[in-house]
Amino acid sequence: MSATDFPRPAALRPRPAMLAAPAGFLAELWKDKAAFAGFAFLILVVLVAIFAPVLAPHDPAAQSVLSRLTPPAWTERGSAAHLLGTDMLGRDVFSRLLHGARASLMVGVSVVLLAGSAGVALGLVAGYRGGRTDTVIMRVVDVFVAFPGLLLTLLLVAMIGPSTSTMIVVLAFSNWMIYTRLVRGIVLSMRATPFIEAAEVLGCGPGRILRLHILPNLIPPLLTLAILEFTNILLAEAALSFLGLGVQPPDTSWGLDIANGKNYMLIAWWPITFPGLAIAATVLSVNLFASWLRVTTDPAEREKRHARGRARALRRTSSENG
Repeated sequence: MSATDFPRPAALRPRPAMLAAPAGFLAELWKDKAAFAGFAFLILVVLVAIFAPVLAPHDPAAQSVLSRLTPPAWTERGSAAHLLGTDMLGRDVFSRLLHGARASLMVGVSVVLLAGSAGVALGLVAGYRGGRTDTVIMRVVDVFVAFPGLLLTLLLVAMIGPSTSTMIVVLAFSNWMIYTRLVRGIVLSMRATPFIEAAEVLGCGPGRILRLHILPNLIPPLLTLAILEFTNILLAEAALSFLGLGVQPPDTSWGLDIANGKNYMLIAWWPITFPGLAIAATVLSVNLFASWLRVTTDPAEREKRHARGRARALRRTSSENG
């Protein structure tokens, strides 16, 4: 038996790529404590949304006139059966908060996927083909950008009729041009790079160049943009549901719960406070994580951060020696 036949010690074996990548991601994220906290909260929200039917202690639509406007459990008149109290119809606020996360996240993710797919496809075509195709697509983008986004969304939803599916389609229809502009600008700058010109000289077709050479380089900026747009969609969903043009009863969302409790806010603060805090905390967490992601995926920003870190280390060393 040769020396190479002996099994390696566990500490010397290379870590599988699928395990090393998440570990490296978390190690890098841990350096920014605010971004790590935001990412952890987002994971918690996603898990709560997935397992809401199991975690919710009550049916979110179950009403009880005898239990209406019960304060949270830690207050003087609170009940242990309702941790965050009940609303004006006696529905458990905690259960509705958990189920509301499902609707809000579903709308946000669906709109980002639909708008992102359409916007990226049009941006790739406009940036790579150029000429009349680029002119037509960008003039359409200019027309859409000229309309106020929320006003256009309200108009379309009011014309079609309020529902969750209508809201998703209308929000995607009102936000695709953001991705188109970003992708077109990056593709235009990449077309003049040597590796794209070399691929064209070697006979690669437009589809292969877009798929294998340009699209992978778009992933970091698109990922950052999609995460930031998710917060805008989350706020738009809350606004539409608050106005009665979004999620419809008996379904629930955070924006709808705030709308239901606004008339009772002077005598019962809890039906609107906890959904509002959930929206604010989710938006803040997404922004913190997106800020870290933008710096991490941008080589220039990483160099600046590394330079600042080395400067702080040098100052610390000089002060200790000094």
